[in-house]
Amino acid sequence: MELTFISSTPDEEPLDAYSRAVIAVAERLSPSVANVRIRRGGGSAVVITPDGFMLTSAHVVARTKAGRASFVDGRELEFEVVGSDPLSDLAVLRADGRELVPAELGDAEQLRVGQLVVAIGNPHGFTGSVTTGVVSALGRSLPTRSGANVRVVDNVIQTDAALNPGNSGGALADGRGRVIGINTAVAGVGLGLAVPINAATRRIVASLMTEGRFRRAYLGIAGGPRPLPPRLARKLGRASGVEVVEVVEDGPAARAGLRAEDLIVELDGTPIEGMDTLQRVVVSELIGRNVRAKVIREGSERELELVPAELDG
Repeated sequence: MELTFISSTPDEEPLDAYSRAVIAVAERLSPSVANVRIRRGGGSAVVITPDGFMLTSAHVVARTKAGRASFVDGRELEFEVVGSDPLSDLAVLRADGRELVPAELGDAEQLRVGQLVVAIGNPHGFTGSVTTGVVSALGRSLPTRSGANVRVVDNVIQTDAALNPGNSGGALADGRGRVIGINTAVAGVGLGLAVPINAATRRIVASLMTEGRFRRAYLGIAGGPRPLPPRLARKLGRASGVEVVEVVEDGPAARAGLRAEDLIVELDGTPIEGMDTLQRVVVSELIGRNVRAKVIREGSERELELVPAELDG
């Protein structure tokens, strides 16, 4: 039997659908991901406007004001830190360049567990590295700290895409090349975390771009979730609230008369079921405003009026 061998060029070699999707994302997004270098280390950043605004992790540029960013097209540009918000682990940089290639920002609220994701960054300084995986879990929490202030970033994305030091600040993208997260932490082998791109983080990014900071309201309490008694749960239509564990002396809550063991079930007309909902309600618009809080104290409902202050970052 005579065998006939047909030669093929690399472009003609068959690619499965998965490979095609990853290649398309890499080709689309790699020009938008910068290798960020500062005096004591580096990381990654994602271009979000053609005139040089870039998004990265706050911890990548902590304690620095400027650095250099390099791109896959060979350009090296100086950048400055425009604004940083350690409590969300997001920061905005401004590169000294024009006609950069901005990434398209997506919406992490549309993600599903098992969905393909592609991570692009600069692990250990290797520019433009591409790794793939799936969304392993949604709704994770990431504790962050700024001085004495501690906050939990909600709805963090967990992925098994391989992340290493240097990936922080880089892009986590869906199968269409839209950035749905900023890689922030390597929690273990096969376990990476990314801050989601959603309505809440878009507000933070916009504020960092225009004001250089993100303002948060401050109540002056430490608290945690607590189940409601069955009678109150039926009456209020929810299962839990936030128990006040500690009240900061002379803070807004203390001045309003909140006490330890009070159970907050509503703030400014919004039902409160846990610390995540409380954090979403306590926004800059409440600073200096009279706000009504509904609490359960010794089994009875009470209404208190407090005036949130601005959180000192």
